[in-house]
Amino acid sequence: MSMKKVYPLIIFLITFSVLGILYIQMSWIKNALYVKQEEYLNQLDKTLDDVRQIAHNSFINAEGFNPAQLDDEIKESIIFTKFTAQTIPAEEMNMIIVQAMKNQGIKQPFEFCITNIFNNPISASQGFTGSMFAESINIRLTPAASAQPETFFLYVKEPKNYIMRQMASMIIASILFTIIIISAFALTIRTMLRQKNISEIKSDFINNMTHELKTPLATISLAVDALNNEKVIHDTDKIRYYSGMIKEENKRMHKQVETILQAAKLEKQEDLNLNIQSLDAHAAIDKVAKNLSLQIQEKLGELHLNLIAEKSMIDVDEMHFSNIVFNLLDNAIKYSKDAPIIHITTMVNNGMLAIKIKDNGIGMNRETASRVFEKFYRAHTGNLHNVKGFGLGLSYVKTMVEAQDGYIKLESVLGKGSTFTVNMPLSKINNHEV
Repeated sequence: MSMKKVYPLIIFLITFSVLGILYIQMSWIKNALYVKQEEYLNQLDKTLDDVRQIAHNSFINAEGFNPAQLDDEIKESIIFTKFTAQTIPAEEMNMIIVQAMKNQGIKQPFEFCITNIFNNPISASQGFTGSMFAESINIRLTPAASAQPETFFLYVKEPKNYIMRQMASMIIASILFTIIIISAFALTIRTMLRQKNISEIKSDFINNMTHELKTPLATISLAVDALNNEKVIHDTDKIRYYSGMIKEENKRMHKQVETILQAAKLEKQEDLNLNIQSLDAHAAIDKVAKNLSLQIQEKLGELHLNLIAEKSMIDVDEMHFSNIVFNLLDNAIKYSKDAPIIHITTMVNNGMLAIKIKDNGIGMNRETASRVFEKFYRAHTGNLHNVKGFGLGLSYVKTMVEAQDGYIKLESVLGKGSTFTVNMPLSKINNHEV
């Protein structure tokens, strides 16, 4: 199975698994809440039974008997013929309820009321009101066949979401671990996609490098074959011509290898050795522009300099600053479908020199613009197949601009060109003093 099919399959399986875990987790929480609710209701029912049992024993004690020494039939007879809650003071009834609730592990505040056959209260706590009857649980204190039935009502003051609070620690832990699982899932997907992009960039880089090195090697091979030709070997001018070609192609390969090595050093911030000094940015830009003027003229393009900043002295490394400008201009020339029209404008902005390089090239979409400064990344050029390089130029520009305390911004519209703005710190030396 190809990698293009493996990645979507893995993402689907992981997504399906995580959704399954989330469903099971939610179902478990729902069931746990239901079980907890049922358990709580059972505790309340047992509390009522305990209240009735303790109240009966308290009445038997008040009658002068020891409940532990009486058999069940005698107890039932005494309760059937004589029991009434009216003989139990409200304070004592309150203590009976506290004991019964403690036995079941319930610690909530409560109110109670005991009614007779006419539903009139015969004993009640001070806070019990008529509206509490509807929300109270109840049990009959007297035997079923008693002529004077008495009913016990218990109103438990449950806070909002009481059951939820009882399980708060478990629910929080469950949510926490769920978040961890989702985060791990997202990180896994992100890492996979990143690795996929790195793999694609690596393949593109190898292809580009092979192409870039193959061309000079082919030229050198042809030149060597020409030097061995009988007609050339005795022609001094042709020997100089072909040996010069070999030398130039060798220099070209050396420069390409140096570019790759330099990128590796920049990534590790090694051997930058910046020679920071005051430099007239306008003069440096003008010099680079003149060096590239022939390339622009060959493509029937135009380069417009609008160096209007009132201050142009900046503290930078002259070589690297020139390379920054060169790379941006070279990039503008490469990615132009027709005759390149490039504008370079300078201005002072918040104590920094802003250098805008605007072109009329192919532009970039949002995704490309967000990744164009990545090492080895190259924008898709559509029908432009003559764009050469390793995708290191803009990565180098960003690294060196930031290494010299500056920053770079990009504005681009697909099909309408791009504008790179390099902001470099102004020198403390005033232009008028230079």
